[in-house]
Amino acid sequence: LNTRLPLKLRPFKMTRRDVLIDRLTHDPAVVKAAEDHAREEGVPLAVASAEARAYAREIVPSFNAYAYFRVGARMAKWLATALYRVRLGYADSAGFAKVDPEAAVVFVMNHRSNMDYVLVTYLASTSTALSYAVGEWARVVGLQQLIRLMGAYFIRRNSRGGLYRKVLARYVQMATEAGVPQAMFPEGGLSRDGRLQPAKLGLLAYIVTAWTPKGRDVVFIPVGLNYDRVLEDRTLIAQIDGKPKRLPAYLTAWRSLGFLGHNLSLRLRGRWHRFGYAAVSFGSPLSLKGFLDEAKVADLAVLDEAERMSLIELLGERLMASVGRHVPVLPVSLVATALLETGSQGLDELQLKARVLALMEQLEAGGAYVHVPRADRDYAVTAGLRMLALRHIAVEQDGRFAIPDGEIRVAQYYANAIAHLV
Repeated sequence: LNTRLPLKLRPFKMTRRDVLIDRLTHDPAVVKAAEDHAREEGVPLAVASAEARAYAREIVPSFNAYAYFRVGARMAKWLATALYRVRLGYADSAGFAKVDPEAAVVFVMNHRSNMDYVLVTYLASTSTALSYAVGEWARVVGLQQLIRLMGAYFIRRNSRGGLYRKVLARYVQMATEAGVPQAMFPEGGLSRDGRLQPAKLGLLAYIVTAWTPKGRDVVFIPVGLNYDRVLEDRTLIAQIDGKPKRLPAYLTAWRSLGFLGHNLSLRLRGRWHRFGYAAVSFGSPLSLKGFLDEAKVADLAVLDEAERMSLIELLGERLMASVGRHVPVLPVSLVATALLETGSQGLDELQLKARVLALMEQLEAGGAYVHVPRADRDYAVTAGLRMLALRHIAVEQDGRFAIPDGEIRVAQYYANAIAHLV
């Protein structure tokens, strides 16, 4: 990826934050949106303009190359490799080499964990600085300042205000027009059940609707991520039952300290293991211009809104299908799938290995990337089973391994990560 994909730091990304805020606030489309907002809400134009400026200040990052490459990228590498055995899966090197150096590159990824930001930042850090859309979860004093310095921009995922959406749309469009490399999660949030979710089209629509035939091409690169352990797994599963998405700050801090303390204790006693494998695959680039040529659309401006949205939906489906095909298959997902198939009766070790090996062959025949640690398929089964056993998600009784009733949903979460491939 780093040697084949020619990504550059664009002048837009290096522009001072206050200059970008001024440009965004005085953008003709934003000015018109402020006028419409003032008329609809019955407020003075100065008030609406100030509101637009406040949104711009909220969204625009303050990228610092030193903070990104010397601090953020190094921290990302340390954290990713401290927690996981990081592996690069499939990468279409030939496709990367053909990407126009002047194109705006957008990495399109599935969203399994907040570690996704860390993992992809680490893997792409010697090539470029990626700009992410970050949700409100990161609005924590100290953390949000660091995130801004690394070039990420904040978004309100559930905002319905027309003025806010216009300010956000124009920032995304300005960055794309300037060729800034970006990364986006079309699912719009972390998957609660582990399955790949349908694309939400907001950011994608902003990018596509502003494209013109005379502008630079936009190239989408599908990225599939998977983990043997997702740090937030139980929290995400609990949200399915309607438990609050965000815990009070003191409770979050207490749980985090407990988690760190437990793992530090295990490490001091020599019983700590990394959280298994984390893998990333990069699929074949998809040119927006090529996609439109294929659809026989020379210029989006000639389409009405319904036709335009239909085309964007088709693009979103195609991108998510490609992301899904490139989700790496890891040991924990394989073992969880095999054990769930048998229910409470479980499998002995030989039966488990036979079933997992059969799954591997089936998935590979379908074109999936299956990570085989140490090129040893038996070891892959051992590694996956060990990770599940350490967390009591799989238990042994009378020589047979099974999933306890209380852990079925957690095991299903990991099996769901590859369910679309099986």
